[in-house]
Amino acid sequence: MEDHLKKKYPLLDQLKVSRETCLDFEKFISMILQKNEEINIISKGTSKDDEIMDRHIIDSAQIIDFINLNENTASDIGSGGGFPGIIIAIMLKNMNKEIKVNLYEKSHHKSAFLREVSRKLNLDTEVIQNNIYESTKLKSGTIMARAFKPLPVVLDLVRKNFDNYKNLIVFMGKSGKITLDETLKNWELNFEKKKSITSDDSFILNIKNIKKKFKD
Repeated sequence: MEDHLKKKYPLLDQLKVSRETCLDFEKFISMILQKNEEINIISKGTSKDDEIMDRHIIDSAQIIDFINLNENTASDIGSGGGFPGIIIAIMLKNMNKEIKVNLYEKSHHKSAFLREVSRKLNLDTEVIQNNIYESTKLKSGTIMARAFKPLPVVLDLVRKNFDNYKNLIVFMGKSGKITLDETLKNWELNFEKKKSITSDDSFILNIKNIKKKFKD
């Protein structure tokens, strides 16, 4: 990574990403800032370059070690402005991994933005503009969920709507420990935790083998 990028975004150094990946991240930031004048891609309170990089891009990128690289698809089930789906697609492209990232987003305007970004950055994505709750018999390698729905709701969605998948990555915020403890009363999960590099109070869950303890 170039020195000016290290100085501007010190957290990037922890990810050990390539120069090409960093440049794509900066291009994506420019597109976010431009589009944010028209529609609400991200909160106006986090719409500075360094805040977008730390709070959205690096936060999303830190899950790359959990992405199953042996499958040919990954899925972001509530992509919004592209977090984490677009970020992971950028990283996979620059790692020369042929993995298509499915971006589920029901908003017409955000879906159009995701398609525009994917085209300009030459990303291997498919933007699926519909309500994922209405999509059934889905298949994926890794499934990603960031700022989408509470953990029990995500687990129920994956259990009911995906016929096949390898793992589920969920971003957990400040109340994540309480939420996880409550969730484990009703669900059996095989999971590992990773402390977030962008927030001391947050962590990432990499979940496999989801099973509900009680019948619906």
